[in-house]
Amino acid sequence: MKRLLAFAATALLFTAAHAQAPLAKLGEKAPNFKTLDVLHDKELDLTKLQGKPVVLEWNNFGCPFVKKHYGSGNMQKLQSEAIADGATWITINSSADGKQGFLKDAKAVNVALKEHDASPSAYVIDASGEIGRAYGAKVTPHMFVIDKDGVLVYDGAIDDSASPDPKTIDGAKNHVRDALAALKGGKRVELAQTKPYGCGVKYSF
Repeated sequence: MKRLLAFAATALLFTAAHAQAPLAKLGEKAPNFKTLDVLHDKELDLTKLQGKPVVLEWNNFGCPFVKKHYGSGNMQKLQSEAIADGATWITINSSADGKQGFLKDAKAVNVALKEHDASPSAYVIDASGEIGRAYGAKVTPHMFVIDKDGVLVYDGAIDDSASPDPKTIDGAKNHVRDALAALKGGKRVELAQTKPYGCGVKYSF
């Protein structure tokens, strides 16, 4: 009987977790999070980054679609451009322990970033999936852009080429670059939402 009750309780928790709607909504304040930036071993508080744009990139280096953008140097180029223009680039890994792409600690993160020649402003290990679910992150890479006032202005794919083939990068429309360019020019982000493509985020359940 106890075992049955325990199973029922677990099932209810599972259902509730999946029924919870994302907190992130376009045109509204992005959900805040306070967590550890493992690159610099210090607290990362999203609200303290207001005053400049923020890019959130959901990451899993084992995903073929992520490999497409990192293997070609496309993601690193976008990172460096954004940071040079004053944006903060936060890479977030919501892969659970034991799932593809999981990185255990700062040492593993630094090895992976060095291997991929990546230089984000911060890297977050979100193994619990709390941040990912708050934003409704579905795939890797799922991209979000937040403006200087902390408002979510873009949610979706990195570009309009939903293929793992790096040859399709040339000629693709980069939605993140366009969103950042609009913000830099004081304009509204015209294409605020697109369908993200990639590997499903490897949440714990």
